[in-house]
Amino acid sequence: FELRGINHLALVCKDMKRTVEFYEGVLGMPLTKTINLPNDMGQHFFFDAGNGDSLAFFWFPDAPESQPGVTHPAHRMGEGPLTTAHASMNHVAFDVPEDKIEEYQQRLEKAGVKVTPVVNHDDSETQASLTLTDSTFVRSIYFEDPDGIMLEFAAWTRELDERDVNAAPMEAV
Repeated sequence: FELRGINHLALVCKDMKRTVEFYEGVLGMPLTKTINLPNDMGQHFFFDAGNGDSLAFFWFPDAPESQPGVTHPAHRMGEGPLTTAHASMNHVAFDVPEDKIEEYQQRLEKAGVKVTPVVNHDDSETQASLTLTDSTFVRSIYFEDPDGIMLEFAAWTRELDERDVNAAPMEAV
């Protein structure tokens, strides 16, 4: 397989107009393709996520309601458990420049979006710090879209290498 990245990630929203206002208006992701599905099944819209990648949304008029803690995390990072159901989508992380994290945090707050403090993910026992450490590998801020989908702006702080792959995969019992 010649994989070249993610073509698009397709999520489901409750209100396409509100979704367009957030992703295009607040996050600045251009709307690149709109589709009205046949037989009044709904809509499928695509947003430019950078580097040729897209984030897409379906809107289905008869979709069931979301269930926090099942379909998406019930809490933001640092506010409670992040557990979600098997086959669910936990969160979407957008790659951003490291020197822009604090600026983007302030811009989101100014737009009325509730956002976490900067989290410095590292190899410590708690796996996170409010300050940079020698083992910090990514800096992040977390926030939600209007449907409660957890989003992350993440910036790599160093090259990952073979030392970073050191946990054996767990097996279901």
